[in-house]
Amino acid sequence: MPEFRHRDPAAPDFWNERFEQAFTPWDRAGVPMALRSFVAARAEPMSVLIPGCGVGYEVNFLADAGWDVTAIDFSPVAVATARAALGRWADRVVEGDFFAFNPLFKPQLIYERAFLCALPPAMGERIVERWAELLAPGGLLAGFFFIDESAKGPPFGITVERLKTLLEREFVCLEDAPVDDSIPVFAGRERWQVWRRKDSAALPI
Repeated sequence: MPEFRHRDPAAPDFWNERFEQAFTPWDRAGVPMALRSFVAARAEPMSVLIPGCGVGYEVNFLADAGWDVTAIDFSPVAVATARAALGRWADRVVEGDFFAFNPLFKPQLIYERAFLCALPPAMGERIVERWAELLAPGGLLAGFFFIDESAKGPPFGITVERLKTLLEREFVCLEDAPVDDSIPVFAGRERWQVWRRKDSAALPI
């Protein structure tokens, strides 16, 4: 088993160590079916921001589909790993702090994949507030949420009630479905959800 010196998942060094030692049990090495279905159902491509992108498989998938995607990670090693894997889309991955990052565009979609559950639960409110700040009017938050009673992590679980409390301040839920193709670390405890930012000028869904 690898040995780690850093224990704070809110710090880049925590994730640097794990990518350096190839200890990434959250990595599914592919694109989940729910995201593929979501993209296939859209009439037009969307502008997308992916916080905490890791290796960035979804970056490749979305960019190949013609979507304008930018991904961000605060781990330099994760960013280097993603850029090495993405080839012609390498420049879509940016190193930076999600809470300070200001993209040059207003995303229509924020894609959530093991970002909320990667950071300590006490940061949940800040994450949701930042999602809402970054999204375009009526923009969508779509992705996977790790539903679990245990707060030990990462991945840090969240209850259905707590997730609703956090998100319903800024968002309206449009879709909530079980996930059939989860990797072992999330199996049986993952939901695909789509939320729309509360706004008078909503995007078509």
